[in-house]
Amino acid sequence: MALTRWDPFHEMMSLREAMNRLFDQEFGRFSRTSFEEGDGMSITMDMYETDEYVTLEALLPGVKPEEVNITVTGNTLTIKGEVREEEERRQGSVYFRERRFGSFRRAVNLPSNVDADAIDASFENGILKLRIPKTEEAKPKQIPITTGQQKK
Repeated sequence: MALTRWDPFHEMMSLREAMNRLFDQEFGRFSRTSFEEGDGMSITMDMYETDEYVTLEALLPGVKPEEVNITVTGNTLTIKGEVREEEERRQGSVYFRERRFGSFRRAVNLPSNVDADAIDASFENGILKLRIPKTEEAKPKQIPITTGQQKK
């Protein structure tokens, strides 16, 4: 069994990284490159890729599909829209309100190897899913291996 010496600086760096992630999540939404100025809501996204596609999933709870606008300019994909507050007020006192209303905007850079003209967008249960096909040049190609005997 190998013994590892305890390093207090490693623990402090882990704490620092955790704090940086927390601040990025909470205060990063005010970055002008990703969101509109003001008190709009933030969009949480996941982007992943396979050999064939880049897939982007955005959580948009309370948003109607017709209130979402998706554009591509160059390699920048922009999702924007608005969550409107319900006109109807409930009777009685409000104890707290955590839902956010207003406009939102998020821009992400797409990999250069995608076909932006063939994006497929779907919306289900508050999740916007974009399936972006890769160009033929970006797809993996199988390279056959030959031996010295096969070349004759």
